[in-house]
Amino acid sequence: MIVCASCIVCIVKFEELDIHEKVLEGIKAAGFKKCSPVQAETLPSALNGKDIAAQAQTGTGKTAAFLIAIFSRMLNTPRAGRGRSPRVLIIAPTRELVIQIDAEAKLLSGPSGFKILPVYGGIDYIKQRDAITQGVDVLIGTPGRLIDYLKQKAYSLKNTEFLVIDEADRMFNMGFISDLRFLLRRMSPYDKRQSMLFSATLSHRVLELCYEHMNMPERFSLTPETMTVEQIEQELYHVGMSEKYGLLLGLLRREPEGRYLIFCNTKVVAGRLEVFLNANDFPTAAITGDLHQNKRLKVLSRFKDGTLPILVATDVASRGLHIDGVTHVINFDLPQDSEDYVHRIGRTARAGAEGKAISLACEDFVHSLSDIEDYIKHKIPVGLLTEELIVTVYRRKFRQPKTSTVPEKRRYSTKKHGSSGSRMTESKNKNSTVKKHRRPESGKRTNRIVKK
Repeated sequence: MIVCASCIVCIVKFEELDIHEKVLEGIKAAGFKKCSPVQAETLPSALNGKDIAAQAQTGTGKTAAFLIAIFSRMLNTPRAGRGRSPRVLIIAPTRELVIQIDAEAKLLSGPSGFKILPVYGGIDYIKQRDAITQGVDVLIGTPGRLIDYLKQKAYSLKNTEFLVIDEADRMFNMGFISDLRFLLRRMSPYDKRQSMLFSATLSHRVLELCYEHMNMPERFSLTPETMTVEQIEQELYHVGMSEKYGLLLGLLRREPEGRYLIFCNTKVVAGRLEVFLNANDFPTAAITGDLHQNKRLKVLSRFKDGTLPILVATDVASRGLHIDGVTHVINFDLPQDSEDYVHRIGRTARAGAEGKAISLACEDFVHSLSDIEDYIKHKIPVGLLTEELIVTVYRRKFRQPKTSTVPEKRRYSTKKHGSSGSRMTESKNKNSTVKKHRRPESGKRTNRIVKK
């Protein structure tokens, strides 16, 4: 079944669905008033135990859709104790998405008492493994860390009742498909569990995975005809590489009160932008794939609470981040993958809010523009580039503190020798020099002071 979002006009309330009372308490705590289109379409089938393969844009509530269905079914069919197999396995491609799902799961589960555990790289390995061996109800993780613990027999998947694969197309793009199949082949039979797959896009290879490891899944496609969120105002500037930094400053100064998420294609450029913007009085931090997890969490926390107005990121952060209040997304580099354009600009205009997406098309990446416009099925409006918008006077980097160029003099220490077996270091003074002589055949080292 394929459903277009524009066709959904009825308003469905959560109370009208067969959702457990404890989960309804969690929904109220999360502040949800009514179902989003993806929730209204998928929840009835998911609550009845059907397998789901749903295509929906980011920010439409698909995470809450599978969590609400799973928690309700778990409460309706309780299991005594916790065995080696978690009842629920949720696989996500990135650490950020795992963290987001974990936070939303703990909120929606309400007073159910489920033990929910996220596992991913960058956090204490032994502590996570010990927590798994003690038994969990819901296990959320990235493929690599899940496989590590599975190979160590910290847990089993033989009796897992629910499977969720989130952002499946991203799994393929990041090269996780072999890891994903490794986990699926070690799970309970497909007809003995409920499986759900949610993603922003459903390609042929993703659907092939569905039909191979799922039990006749019902397919839902809830995307507008334009492939992009209607509330996002899109704008494009054709600019040379030499003027990109000046134009970026002009855009930030034009609307200084906004909260900006800036995307670039490489971590090298992300690092340069972080230094450049901070040098020009725009507090900025960057997150890339090799940033330590603790630092990454601190940066994201500052950006979420509003203390950090600008975040620079590579595509590692373009999926799965649910940050309310992002007013502007700037593509400093046009993405080379058309799907990444949709995922990037989907970071703004979340949950019905308005947002703006600005793209800078330079000579290095403009070749992907036609593919992007074909994918989203419309032309991106081109903005008027004026001389006033491009800042020409700015600091290019931090001013480094002046340091002395004179190397520090090397100092030598003189140790007194008491026994013939102790070593001597060379020392100089006005009257004498201690010289080392080769060990004589007698076996002892001799030292002789030569007067100058």
